[in-house]
Amino acid sequence: MIQIRPVSDLRNKFTEIEEIVTSTQSPVFLTKNGYGSMVVMSLKAYENMTNNIEAKLDEADNYAEVSDVRLSHDEVLVN
Repeated sequence: MIQIRPVSDLRNKFTEIEEIVTSTQSPVFLTKNGYGSMVVMSLKAYENMTNNIEAKLDEADNYAEVSDVRLSHDEVLVN
């Protein structure tokens, strides 16, 4: 279930928010004056979200070293 909290909960209920993000691996969305302000997530959830990015960047660097072929932005996003 999506958790949406006022940003003041980050200060006033930090332990509760920490428990939510670590036990469920789901982010908590924080609002300020009724509008989205930020997202809090566990380090593990962040790592899971970003771990493939570094590998893909390394793969692209390796490809660029051995090939003269350069892909456009559109070609990269389609493939």
